[in-house]
Amino acid sequence: MANLFSSLKNAYQLFKHVDFNQLEALSKKVDLPKMVETISALDGKQLSGMMKMMGKGEKERELPPIEGDFYHLGDEALKDEDRALQLKVRAFLEAEIKPIVNDYWLKAEFPHHIIPKLAELNICGLTYQGYGCPGKSNLMEGILAMEMARIDTSISTFFGVQSGLAMGSIYLCGSEEQKQFWLPAMQQFKIIGAFGLTEPEVGSAAAGGLTTTCKKNGDKWIINGQKKWIGNATFADVTIIWARDLEDGEVKGFLVKKGTAGFSVEKMMDKMALRIVQNGLITLTDCEIDESDRLQNANSFKDTAKVLKMTRAGVAWQAVGCARGAYEAALGYTQTRKQFGRPIASFQLIQNHLVEMLSNLTAMQTLCFRLSQLQDQGLLTDEHASLAKVFCSLRTRDVVSKAREVMGGNGILLKYDVARFVADAEAIYSYEGTKEINTLIVGRAITGFSAFV
Repeated sequence: MANLFSSLKNAYQLFKHVDFNQLEALSKKVDLPKMVETISALDGKQLSGMMKMMGKGEKERELPPIEGDFYHLGDEALKDEDRALQLKVRAFLEAEIKPIVNDYWLKAEFPHHIIPKLAELNICGLTYQGYGCPGKSNLMEGILAMEMARIDTSISTFFGVQSGLAMGSIYLCGSEEQKQFWLPAMQQFKIIGAFGLTEPEVGSAAAGGLTTTCKKNGDKWIINGQKKWIGNATFADVTIIWARDLEDGEVKGFLVKKGTAGFSVEKMMDKMALRIVQNGLITLTDCEIDESDRLQNANSFKDTAKVLKMTRAGVAWQAVGCARGAYEAALGYTQTRKQFGRPIASFQLIQNHLVEMLSNLTAMQTLCFRLSQLQDQGLLTDEHASLAKVFCSLRTRDVVSKAREVMGGNGILLKYDVARFVADAEAIYSYEGTKEINTLIVGRAITGFSAFV
């Protein structure tokens, strides 16, 4: 009697999820009495294993959180108030940017309605002292750049142009009067800025080959030439234009206001990357600028390079954010996407890809943390910034490529986000100095020989 009860109990446990029709169909294929007899001989462990194999009776698996900061660098390095600011910015990006970003990316339009909301965060000009700026650390600025790029690199780029390139040019190269006039309004996004250095035929050779020229005429300057790939240009209130002085051959900077005669902007179309960023082709035709709108402390390309050194560190952090966004999206996908009856995250080859992605990401984060520490200590050099830009933009390419790979065909669909990260990584790889140019900067520093032409 006891054996019969045990047999029935085990059979019930095994077949309780099977309906009558399924049981009837099964009886036509197997000897059910013989099966019940076999099941009655199983102990609890064997029965549990069989049920697990059949996919029944297994408890809901509790998965670890999706976290791209594997070494908890942010937790260790940030003060409580800075950590709170990071989480505040993250919450804003998750709530306000993430739901709309793919739509705007697809349309190649900019969500202008977010600008007042960004202003409320009070993070623009984060590291500058005075002029309404928060005066935070470079490490904090880098982390926020990463947080933005983790959701969308275009938004991070818009912010970097405003807070870094445009405001930074005025902060580092402007007179006190110019700083007082422009920086407080730009910090609150009441004035939007752009930065015009790259030209249609001049990118890497900007240090000595600018074709945009300026010539002084009394208390005016006449500027002629073109600028290309200028972020924010189509709607900026002021654009920093760098031009070569025909008199002394040195590079000088100018504050060119929207609506200035001889200044026109054409939106660049058909980009495959950073589609939300409104890049413009600027044409200057006998554009007349007052001496008072010349950056008073920009007297050579060395002054321009100070701005680029500062912002290049931010681009390295952007690369980290792009890679982190792709990694976290891919990890979440693999935990829920099932093939062969199991989440693909449970397969060895997928886990290998994920670990390689995380290894690259963690190395990038660690490098950028140290880079920002050097910046905060006043020890940052051109070669420090260039090495970070080279390494991080290169490794980001690897991460986003593997993120697309583990997602299979879905990896090319915009709705899963990774396709956008793959495309945007290509822009990060090239702007703020190509891999080759930044490599030569580091090479010159470590060998003592300049390999530049």
